[in-house]
Amino acid sequence: MAWIVLVVSGLLEAVWAAALAASQGLSRLRPSLLFVAALAASMAGLGYALRSIPVGTGYAVWVGIGAVCTAVYGMVFLGEAATTARLVCLALIVGGVVGLKVVH
Repeated sequence: MAWIVLVVSGLLEAVWAAALAASQGLSRLRPSLLFVAALAASMAGLGYALRSIPVGTGYAVWVGIGAVCTAVYGMVFLGEAATTARLVCLALIVGGVVGLKVVH
């Protein structure tokens, strides 16, 4: 159960990062509210998951999922560059996250 919560929390990290960007410096109400809600839920989930997953592994997985999902969101919806080098680097992060789960 902790791993499922950790993955959902990592996805929520991408939600709050995208909402923070959309809030334009917390100056727009709806994206700002989404940012706060997703941030709180993401942190609560991370805290729950760290009860049974080592902090180094849990935090690295949480950050990795959030970083990859946020980068993909930027490429798909915001027109950010999807270069080969960038995609390879994201694949390396995914590989690291999978590796951490396997060795846990």
